[in-house]
Amino acid sequence: MKRAGLRGALLAVVMLTSTACAGWGGGGGGDGGADSINVLMVNNPQMVDLQRLTAENFTAETGITVNFTVLPENDVRDKISQEFSSQAGQYDVASLSNFEIPIYARSGWIAPLSPHIDADPDFDQADILGPMTESLTGDDGQIYGEPFYGESSFLMYRKDVLEAAGVAMPANPTWQQVAEIAARVDGAEPGMSGICLRGQPGWGQVFAPLTTVVNTFGGTWFTEDWQAQVNAPEFREAVQFYVDLVREYGETGASQAGFTECLNNLIQGNSAMWYDATSAAGSLEAADSPVRGKIGYAPAPVVETDSAGWLYAWSWGIQAASTRQDAAWEFISWASSKEYEQLVGEQVGWSDVPAGKRASTYENPEYLAEAGAFAEQTKAAIEAADPRNPGVQPRPALGIQFVGIPEFPDLGTQVSQSVSSAIAGLVTVDEALDRGQELAEDVAERYRSRLEEGES
Repeated sequence: MKRAGLRGALLAVVMLTSTACAGWGGGGGGDGGADSINVLMVNNPQMVDLQRLTAENFTAETGITVNFTVLPENDVRDKISQEFSSQAGQYDVASLSNFEIPIYARSGWIAPLSPHIDADPDFDQADILGPMTESLTGDDGQIYGEPFYGESSFLMYRKDVLEAAGVAMPANPTWQQVAEIAARVDGAEPGMSGICLRGQPGWGQVFAPLTTVVNTFGGTWFTEDWQAQVNAPEFREAVQFYVDLVREYGETGASQAGFTECLNNLIQGNSAMWYDATSAAGSLEAADSPVRGKIGYAPAPVVETDSAGWLYAWSWGIQAASTRQDAAWEFISWASSKEYEQLVGEQVGWSDVPAGKRASTYENPEYLAEAGAFAEQTKAAIEAADPRNPGVQPRPALGIQFVGIPEFPDLGTQVSQSVSSAIAGLVTVDEALDRGQELAEDVAERYRSRLEEGES
């Protein structure tokens, strides 16, 4: 869900072409010694910065050597799952999202961080934004992950295009208002669509924004007692609205458009609006961006809820089987610290700071000088996110743009394929969601059975 921008795409190409699966600049994990830890992490740009800065800063200070294994997102998720489920102990630390961490905590695959946090007041847990801490907390109330960087979602729009069309963006827009604006600015400039929305299949592609639309329309994947709701009226209304909006006023090739395609569309002047990750703003406001200074930022559009932004964080977890947990915590507490953000700002650039996790970041004048156009809106979006209550009814699992259960990636991806087909005009929304309901019922039945077994 955290999507690399233009810089990230270039780094990914360099890493994949120069080092294959070992990761850019680092080999695989090894046994090491007492003063050595093995870290398995995703190849996103901020992580690559971390890898570059570790030896001359963290290791020089602590004497702890860090052996990195760096892989693309899909590959690293598979490897982490295999490693942590087997408790092989080869890797001490891994980059995990707020989707995996509560699940891994429930399975006993990762160690609680609360004892380390309590013994390390310099880390300043209170400075971590509340929703981030909440999303990384287990059922037992202990914290199991620390965010490296985080994001929510908001609406990005061309201020100059709306102004020329005589349109004012509401301070807190509804989806109906966004649809009206999209109709007004569609074709405002040659080749410009009114809006860009993800349509590419994938639980982390089309369903990242679409599930937030479902939430605010009053829908949910499952009720609190595990009744599937994929073809319920509220879910159906939300998906029909989304499909109609992107088909009527959206980008060309919408059924295959993801984060990167929409980012490029906005940068290149091919779309007037875009609802997506707050992390995109850094690319839009980059020094070489042709739309720098032209973009406005509004909260995620709503219907029945007060807020609707998602919540995502690449975070750190310690494998329960690790025999070097104290050293692992030293690394995590450095990588997620205020001091590390300052280091990145000074040595890499303030636009590259792994933000979205600490309140103090949004009080730092050096960061605000670079990110002032979107910093306040990003912080507000993250603070408004509620991973336990993102809709109008109680939920059975943690998560806003996902359902925090192991089955969701497969379920969400299968349903997304049908939704993408509806965007392409190959099936109706009703057909897509009726098929999705069958898939969701299979998942729900398993959880209802477990509840009944627990009660008997």
